[in-house]
Amino acid sequence: MLFNDYDPLKKKQLQILDDKGVIVTPKLEPKIAKEELIKMYKTMALGRIADIKAVQYQRQGRMLTYAPNRGQEAAQVGAMAALESQDWLVPAFRELSAMLYKGVTLEQVFLYWYGNEWGNHFDEGVKVLPIDVIIGSQVNHAAGIAYASKILKKNEVALATIGDGGTSHGEFYEGMNFAATYDAPMVVVIQNNQYAISTPRSKATKAETLAQKAVAFGIPGIQVDGNDVLAVYVATKAAVDYVRSGKGPVLIEAVTYRLGPHTTSDDPTIYRSDEEVALWESRDPMIRFKKYLIDKGLWTEKEDEALNVEQLKFVGDTFKKVETSGLSELEDIFKYTYEKMTPQLEQQLADYKKYIEEGGK
Repeated sequence: MLFNDYDPLKKKQLQILDDKGVIVTPKLEPKIAKEELIKMYKTMALGRIADIKAVQYQRQGRMLTYAPNRGQEAAQVGAMAALESQDWLVPAFRELSAMLYKGVTLEQVFLYWYGNEWGNHFDEGVKVLPIDVIIGSQVNHAAGIAYASKILKKNEVALATIGDGGTSHGEFYEGMNFAATYDAPMVVVIQNNQYAISTPRSKATKAETLAQKAVAFGIPGIQVDGNDVLAVYVATKAAVDYVRSGKGPVLIEAVTYRLGPHTTSDDPTIYRSDEEVALWESRDPMIRFKKYLIDKGLWTEKEDEALNVEQLKFVGDTFKKVETSGLSELEDIFKYTYEKMTPQLEQQLADYKKYIEEGGK
């Protein structure tokens, strides 16, 4: 069994594709159809371009504070590809690539970071919860969904994502313990990107791995190379099959790196070196996955160039659409706090409308 072979206490990390895109564990190479492999790569590529452009838009004053995910595409897409259509993604706030793969549109993601909460209103049938900025709470949400799935016999798995820093928050432990106690079908993927804002993982916990935190809950845990999309897929697929069978949750630690800042309000040069960033740049998940596809005869550099042009245009056109029509209506700020506006909210809305009519005086 995969979880026995890669028990986190053995300090053995699952890797299938090395930094150069070479298969190093042939027996674990997954049999994924060409169409899905290409979808995985295209989603990672779109996430990378959209991420770079979002930072540029924010720097230009055209978008609000944004949380980049550059470098973490494999940890996200590999996990999503292992889910079934009925399964849930319960994200934090750095899951652009995961959300795109699960059916959230780029327009909706941009709309949210543009400052319009309507960007959290996803299309019918998209099993993704809204972006969650309250660190750790998404694990509790996923535990609730998973427990409900078990009670109602819906055969739905809930997968929550959390950062390495988030595993120091109480809600992480509460959600994990609840799901473990009730054998709820939940998978939690820790995106260990090495920093909780400016706090390095080495200073956040004395645990040698984050995956071994699973031991305290009495559940399987596994550490994977989070820049290896195939390893993340294999680990998540095994976890999803395990929890769907009724055996309880699984904890996955995907070791990756946040190549950009924590958010666009952060300056990472203050707390990490250029040499460290350069080392992780050489482990870029996009580079190794592209080489794997090319070596398999599934992709070419010419196709890659064409995809880059196509996606750059798509990202630009999408943001223009958001920028021209993405402002919230005044009433939206007041009307969605409760099912029906309270008298106090109605008065506040009326007062603010009057304030605007009088020229803001």
